Parts: sequence; C-alpha cells; structure tokens
Amino acid sequence: MVAASPRYGLPVAIIRPFNAYGPRQSARAVIPTIITQALTKDEISLGVVSPTRDFTFVSDTVDGFIKVAESPHALGEVINVGSGYEISIGELAQKIISLVGKKEVEIKSEEKRLRPTKSEVERLWADNTKARELIGW
Repeated sequence: MVAASPRYGLPVAIIRPFNAYGPRQSARAVIPTIITQALTKDEISLGVVSPTRDFTFVSDTVDGFIKVAESPHALGEVINVGSGYEISIGELAQKIISLVGKKEVEIKSEEKRLRPTKSEVERLWADNTKARELIGW
C-alpha cells in the first residue's frame, strides 16, 4: 500500500532534518561562529551553552533527502535525518577550541546572544531509527 496525501493523492514522506553544518554555511550559525571566534579571539561569546543539538554534516543530510525520495518504504512516514548524537553547545565550543589548537580560550555567556524567555529549545536529538531501518541511511 502506498501512502498518499489525503487532499491530492500524491505520494508523500516527511523529512525532519536536524542541525546541518558544512561548507558555505552562514557565519551566523553556531559552528562557524565558534570557529571564527576561536581562531581570532581569546574568548568566545555565546548565549546559553547547556542546550544540546544534533549536528549532521550537510552531505549526510542531502543523502538522507535523496534516500527518502527514492525509497517506497518512506511513503507515508515521518523520518528524522540526524546523526543520533547530541552535544551541548558548551562541549561543542570546547571541542572546536581543542581542534584549532588553542589552550586558553574563555567561553562567556553574553546577554545579547540569549534567546527570548521560553524560546530556547533545551534538547534537539534525532531518533534516526526509521532512517536507518526503512531507507538504509
């Protein structure tokens, strides 16, 4: 049985991509922001560093989209395309600092980088079980 959208009868699958990162990403995104600051400053200014995110390299995200589009098993499903690994923003900053070879970089929470009250998402983590089982991603 092929699942179709009820209104138009089209075969549909829903993809939920998680935080993609990679080449040509906006410098405003968290990974490029941390890298730029780690390379050029002795302190990194961020908002809250406790929330976790599931980062997926852009080519892996694209591969997930292609596999969903090509797979009849994806029809009618909601499929998370994410690494299945979560890391806090603070741990991410520490990892980047280490990778760029810096030893003494302070991480500061800056008021202007904080999200409005009640808008911060504390945890984004992909359960990619369907992606692995249904489409071999």
